[in-house]
Amino acid sequence: MNSVLELKQLLLTAPRQTLAVAESVTAGHLQARVASVSGASEFFVGGITAYNLSQKVRHLWVNEEHAAKVNCVSPRVAAEMARGVAALFGANIGVATTGYAEPSPEENVSAPMACWAIAQVLPSGEVRLHSGRLEFPGATRIDAQAKLADAVVEELISRLRRWRAET
Repeated sequence: MNSVLELKQLLLTAPRQTLAVAESVTAGHLQARVASVSGASEFFVGGITAYNLSQKVRHLWVNEEHAAKVNCVSPRVAAEMARGVAALFGANIGVATTGYAEPSPEENVSAPMACWAIAQVLPSGEVRLHSGRLEFPGATRIDAQAKLADAVVEELISRLRRWRAET
């Protein structure tokens, strides 16, 4: 089954859930992937590409002091972005990516990489978080962005399956 079709099925199976996306490194690739399936508006409520510190702070409530220290790339920043986008769009699930689409010697980054996070907002208001880090050595900038977006969709599907199995 196409991964985005499976994502749609998982989100629309009772209890239905909605999804919002916050991107930096993937620069809209993740939103485009999610919206590529017919009927995406039934579960995809919106997204934001916040590419710099000021926009992450302003729109996603990322902690400015921490983000400045890590050039906006850390598991904590990704988690704050995921929580923030869920709140911004009133979604049950927020997913976020932040990282480097190409090597950055000044930041000691030798290959494209991303920190990503998925936040599920429960009816109680509690937030479940799942996060990770991905690297794609040798990938071009565009290939890295596409591969990161695809990998995060797969992680989201895996996490949704687990959360469903736990309930």
